[in-house]
Amino acid sequence: MTNVRYRTIWISDVHLGTRECEAEALLAFLDRHDCDYLYLVGDIVDFWRLRHVPYWPQVHSDVIRKVLSKARSGTVVTLIPGNHDEYLRRFCDLQLGNLMVTKEAVHRTADGRLLLVLHGDEFDVVTRYHRWVLWLSDASYAALVTANRWLNRARRALGFGHWSLAGSIKRRVPPAMSFVHAFEAAVVREAARRRVAGVVCGHVHVAALHDAGPLVYANTGDWVESCTTLVEHHDGRLEMLVASGTRRAAAIVTARAAARVADDAEQIA
Repeated sequence: MTNVRYRTIWISDVHLGTRECEAEALLAFLDRHDCDYLYLVGDIVDFWRLRHVPYWPQVHSDVIRKVLSKARSGTVVTLIPGNHDEYLRRFCDLQLGNLMVTKEAVHRTADGRLLLVLHGDEFDVVTRYHRWVLWLSDASYAALVTANRWLNRARRALGFGHWSLAGSIKRRVPPAMSFVHAFEAAVVREAARRRVAGVVCGHVHVAALHDAGPLVYANTGDWVESCTTLVEHHDGRLEMLVASGTRRAAAIVTARAAARVADDAEQIA
């Protein structure tokens, strides 16, 4: 199979080191897609969970080897640590060949737009000030994803498609919706303050690509449930991809059209 090449790929919230990580799907995606620039936008390795529940199958090592292989082959890889891999923040501004570790980055698209790239946990008041609440919510989310996996096995046996319980909660339960909207507003305000054209982030596990006033808001989603990736074409056009065979069909959205097709992106494959 011929590889697809993009100018830029953004991936976040992989959570290697957890049973919830869809490492096989990510490895398959990286095998089939190449790029000039690869951004790893935080929470790639879940050091929080590894400290308490060690789990590291071979496929998780294979994902890291694949990223390093791309760097050796000429891809410029930028790692932006998140809150789950904050241990790596002590190595910020370290560069080894084509691999750079940095707190945040500014990416210039092929059509000249500047995009602020950051994980986003600094805009989450729970992450910053109430760590015990974050630990509790993280454990609850892991249990929710595990339960959802068993539920979807039963759904597949009955001929039904994938259904995301966590995603449904974030889209329909008012407190969860308010949290996601507040996070987006805070990140967009920071992008406006920096006078850039938009922002690319992760953290909340809710993939998005749409206009926020005059700016572009892009959230890369995650590789726990949604298996979503933001890519830039060689003309600067942005597109959100969902790995084939996962919970949604590939959603192709551009920054200017995303608001009109957001509902379509939620359809079951």
